[in-house]
Amino acid sequence: MKLVLASSNRGKLGELRELLGGHGIDLHAQSEFGVADADETGTTFIENALIKARHAARETGLPALGDDSGICVDALNGAPGLYSARYSGAHGDAEANIDKLLRELEAVPDDRRGARFHCVLALLRHADDPEPIVVEGSWRGSILRARRGNGGHGYDPVFFDPASGLSAAEMAPEQKNRVSHRGLALVALKRRLSELL
Repeated sequence: MKLVLASSNRGKLGELRELLGGHGIDLHAQSEFGVADADETGTTFIENALIKARHAARETGLPALGDDSGICVDALNGAPGLYSARYSGAHGDAEANIDKLLRELEAVPDDRRGARFHCVLALLRHADDPEPIVVEGSWRGSILRARRGNGGHGYDPVFFDPASGLSAAEMAPEQKNRVSHRGLALVALKRRLSELL
C-alpha cells in the first residue's frame, strides 16, 4: 500500500517508516510529490490531522496519513499543545522551542513539571473519505531542567520518561517506539487496518 505522509517533518517520517516497517506500507513524504504543508487551522489535534491528511490526499491522489502531535505541559495549562512546533515563533526551530519552554518552567518545582506527548493519526483512503480512521496515543512524563541525550527530535531532550529513567532523546529508537505517543497511536492504527483488511 502506497501511502503519503501529510508532513515534511523528516523526524516524523523516519519514526513512522520504522514503526510501519514490515507491514506492507510504502510511506512517502508529501514533499516527494511537491506538496507543501497545509495550513493548520484546526483547534484540536484531531482537526489538524484531518486537515493535513485531506490536503495531501487531494494533492497526490493517494491515501494519506495525517499526524498532529505536540507536548502538553500541566503547569502551562496544556501549552504549547497545538503550537508545539512553532512555540518560539519560528516553525520547526526545536532548539528555540526548548529554550522557551525551559524559561517558562524555570520557577516551577520538579513535582509540578508533569507533561505528556499526544499524537493523533488520521488515515484517509481518498480526499473525500467520509469515514477516516482516527487513532490517538499519549505518553506521560515530565520536563527536565536541562537537555539530556542526542537522539530523537523536537522536545525529546527535555522530556523525561519515568518508567525508563531516561529522556526521550537518550532512548534507543526501538525502545522509544514501544512507549511513545506516536508508537502507541500506530499500534492502534495497525489494529484498525488489520480489522479492515
